[in-house]
Amino acid sequence: MKKIDENLIKKAEEIEKVVEPQFKSVDSTREKNFLKVLNAFQTALLHDSDFGFTSGYGYNDIGREKTEVIFANIFKGESAIVRPQIVSGTHAISISLFGLLKPNDTLVYASGRPYETGEGIIGIRDIKGSLKDLGIKYTQFDFREGFNENLIEQARVIAFQRSKGYTFKDSITISQLKEAIAKIKEINPKAIIFVDNCYGEFVEEHEPNEVGADIVVGSLIKNAGGGVAFTGGYVVGKEEHINRIASRLTAPGVGKEIGPMLGLTRNILQGIFFAPLVVSNALKGAIFASKLFEDEGFEVKPRYPDRRSDIVQAIKFGREDLLIAFAQAIQSFSPVDSDAVIEPSPLAGYSNKILMASGSFIQGSSIELSFDAPLKPPYIGYLQGGIYYEHVKYASLYGLNYIRKFKSK
Repeated sequence: MKKIDENLIKKAEEIEKVVEPQFKSVDSTREKNFLKVLNAFQTALLHDSDFGFTSGYGYNDIGREKTEVIFANIFKGESAIVRPQIVSGTHAISISLFGLLKPNDTLVYASGRPYETGEGIIGIRDIKGSLKDLGIKYTQFDFREGFNENLIEQARVIAFQRSKGYTFKDSITISQLKEAIAKIKEINPKAIIFVDNCYGEFVEEHEPNEVGADIVVGSLIKNAGGGVAFTGGYVVGKEEHINRIASRLTAPGVGKEIGPMLGLTRNILQGIFFAPLVVSNALKGAIFASKLFEDEGFEVKPRYPDRRSDIVQAIKFGREDLLIAFAQAIQSFSPVDSDAVIEPSPLAGYSNKILMASGSFIQGSSIELSFDAPLKPPYIGYLQGGIYYEHVKYASLYGLNYIRKFKSK
């Protein structure tokens, strides 16, 4: 049994009284999202017989078809691709951008520089097989600092990344996204609006498709998988764009018609059904951790009363030893691999050494409690996930208890 200082236990009780209004708001959003998800299942007339195993080409997989109808209904798109063959959010982004863009087209990120793994897709870093290799041009601006009309007019695809990535910026709320999309559509009505929704699903009452996005993507080992899905990703949006992207997932001419679910239909659908509840627990954990570490003197983003648009809690540790120690504490408070010693190391798709604490049942799952960070000043760490609120709460307390011994050095 991990020991936590009794004073910190008392501190937790005080924090929970302070953040009670934020918790009530999270509960209200969870309830609305649950009803939306349940309605999607009922509308699709899902049956137990739809959970069958398909192999090979996967022709006529009724479970797959209903899964994609359910996701399209939940996220308010015309069509969807939901497959175990999409192995990550980065993969969903990649097939979508390769499907939507042609040589000499221009891709513009309107939320600033993308997450590190996205840099490889685009060709910001010298990676073989990138969009840049096909002659696709790239540029960026941050709409929160103003709109670049010239870039917007040139773009075929304008992309937004909702989550902050490895920055100390605010993540993008649905209301901000709505205003930005409306402004862009005024300038360039033909632009395809693409949204990386990773970490953002079910945090608010509405999703990006509902405020004008044409294509929205995400991972099933993040929010939308509810900590249940073994693997997978989704793409939801306008049917004409979905059909182009499906040709990149499989091949032109067959598109969505093939792709076996390999017995994972039940697993994926249970995940999206549980997702509003699990996301609400992760959000409460993030709010608690924000208040706890702010009171300890650390700079955090978002602060506990701030409006949230993803499940990620950034904590600025300011020192390498504190960052590494906290990662090790989170790992040791995990249900799986609790004896692993976390060290910074190279990771595929990243330019910096990465700390990755994730003692999860699903490898790399970041809707389960996890903590990661690039090893560079000012040593910001990113805490996210938590199937149980209590897991985030006690892991945060244990982590703070653990790093206090380093703070005086």
